Amino acid sequence: MLTQLSIKNYALIDDLQVNFNNGLSIITGETGAGKSILLGGLSLILGKRADLSSIKDNSKKCVIEATFDIAKYNLKVLFKSEDLDYEAVTIIRREILPSGKSRAFINDTPVNLDSLQVLGEHLLDIHSQHQTLQLTNDDFQFQVIDALADNLKLLNGYQQELQSFKALDKELKALQAQKAEAIKELDYNLFLLKELTDANLVAGELESLEEEYETLNNVEEIKEKLAASHELMSNEEVGITLNLTEVKNQFAKLATMASQYKVMYERVSSSLIELADIFSEMESLQDQLEADPNRLELVNAKLQVLNNLSQKHSVASVEELIAIREDLKSKVEITENLDEAILAKEKQIASVEKQLNQIAKELHDKRLAVIPKLVSQLESILGNLGMPNAKFQVELQTRKGFLANGTDALAFLFSANKGGQFNELKKAASGGELSRIMLAIKSVLAKYTHLPTLMFDEIDTGVSGEISNKMGAIMQQMSKKMQVFSITHLPQIAAKGDTHYKVYKEDVNNVTQTQMKQLTAEERIVEIAQMLGGKDISSSAMAHAKELLN
Repeated sequence: MLTQLSIKNYALIDDLQVNFNNGLSIITGETGAGKSILLGGLSLILGKRADLSSIKDNSKKCVIEATFDIAKYNLKVLFKSEDLDYEAVTIIRREILPSGKSRAFINDTPVNLDSLQVLGEHLLDIHSQHQTLQLTNDDFQFQVIDALADNLKLLNGYQQELQSFKALDKELKALQAQKAEAIKELDYNLFLLKELTDANLVAGELESLEEEYETLNNVEEIKEKLAASHELMSNEEVGITLNLTEVKNQFAKLATMASQYKVMYERVSSSLIELADIFSEMESLQDQLEADPNRLELVNAKLQVLNNLSQKHSVASVEELIAIREDLKSKVEITENLDEAILAKEKQIASVEKQLNQIAKELHDKRLAVIPKLVSQLESILGNLGMPNAKFQVELQTRKGFLANGTDALAFLFSANKGGQFNELKKAASGGELSRIMLAIKSVLAKYTHLPTLMFDEIDTGVSGEISNKMGAIMQQMSKKMQVFSITHLPQIAAKGDTHYKVYKEDVNNVTQTQMKQLTAEERIVEIAQMLGGKDISSSAMAHAKELLN
């Protein structure tokens, strides 16, 4: 509930501070006294955009601060979602600086207007005769019928499932798009993969194939070189082996004479052993070497394949080709696995969809069950408010697809006259009728849900004294469960209040200012008497005022 309001330097208000109580609070005042200024200040608290022209003194900032007791409003989750510190007594402040810049604070935390509007919807509902479009709003109509059907828990479950459904559907569409893109590349990737797989790639084979090719391609020249080397080593007259053996024999005689000759002898002997081994290896190479045109052709073909693949993929080694092959293999496997992933996602969606349909059906059935009750209550209240022929028809139809509140489409149809055609509220009801319909609906809502503080701004305009007395009674009944304000010109309604405030103008130092004060019991009698008979108060007006106040 709104417990305190402070307005400084706003329009005709210099410095106003007022405390409010629970129950029904009445606000009265002459036309032009500044009641609209009060509502303007409260609208800024609810997130309305600021206007520099609203500042009374352009050299000072305008500050509007409202204190709310929200202990019973269950708003901790909302505060958390808006990243705000929750306080049972919450203070909202708006500042308009001389520069035109506007700032907003909730419990001294700076916030943007969106956060202010989100919170404001749960704190204060200002309703005037010109603000009845809410009646035709789908969300509001669902709020009414779901309050009577006690659907809050079901709706929360439905909306959680709907959130899951939308997330899964988004994931499915992403997989389907990925599959469509993958299919475009699949044929080409398969072709590339087949080329690389058929090449039977082996790490390090390029170097060995190149060596083998050089050997096979130059076999005759190699044979000639090996044969010449063999001759140089084994010739019986000038061969290296024969001469080195002779050197060894010479040093054999010298080895006994001195150690240095012995060392030379041992080195020559060792060289002769190495030479013999080389000679043996050379003979082995000669024996192994054979011309093989078929093998040469195969090696050349494999080298050509490797070179072509390297050029095609812009790489320089077989190892890089192998890496590309494995990457292509993964891409092809992913494409093939997408069908399984899509099928699994579709099964998840089907499961959530089944749950959504089940909850939506339960919501539909509960709504359908309370429609007669809602229609009966509204028609009864409107009958008491001077609309005895008012008739309601609430249409509830199931639609395809999942909507925010289920699968239902809801329409409130109205007929004001006996035998009249049912039509949409905005087409079938006048402004005054819409105001009374809104009052009736809010009074029904107040029985089933916790509404924010309600402020009715002259919704009693154009109604008779008898009807206004009944409107006041409805507001009085509502105020037993919530805080209600009524800005009124009618004494019958003003007399119903638990607390009475007067908005008035006064001149201070030749400057007109708007003030607001809580009336005492005696002041209240005078105020209502003036509302009955004008400024010149008669004794009968005073008596009537006392009678109304009882």
